[in-house]
Amino acid sequence: MVVAGTVAGCRKETAQNAPAPFALTEGAIGHYCGMNLTEHAGPKGQIILSSRQEPVWFSSARDTISFTMLPDEPKDIRAIYVSDMAKAASWQDPGATNWVDARKALFVIESRLKGGMGAAEAVPFSGQAEAERFVAENGGRIVAFDQIPRDYILAPAEPDPSGHPQHRH
Repeated sequence: MVVAGTVAGCRKETAQNAPAPFALTEGAIGHYCGMNLTEHAGPKGQIILSSRQEPVWFSSARDTISFTMLPDEPKDIRAIYVSDMAKAASWQDPGATNWVDARKALFVIESRLKGGMGAAEAVPFSGQAEAERFVAENGGRIVAFDQIPRDYILAPAEPDPSGHPQHRH
């Protein structure tokens, strides 16, 4: 008997042979913060490694990018996905399935909005027009994945005036 559809546990591969992104679920826990991703606003991320069946989840796009820059993190990266904020319902609800390949996304850096752990965020978009609209409303500048400054991603978070703890790498 032939079964149509996707069998649980099987992953579709994209044209570049990269695995498809996983849907964000209530069980997704941030790699660096150890907290549930759905409890935080702003874009999220996931990295799919050859050495793991499940993705490595991140509470912010910034954390996702930092994973690729830190020397002690695994380098067997098969895919990097971040929330496509062009398709997000809102900053509070970035979506569970609207992922964009981070290497193809445009990022708004230096905006007034903070990421999932209260740190500066690299806000991902699949389209130029949406990124420009975000900049007009929130400030910042648009850069490609390989143009994001290491210092912007790896710098310690600015102190939070509310006194909330900040996420640091």
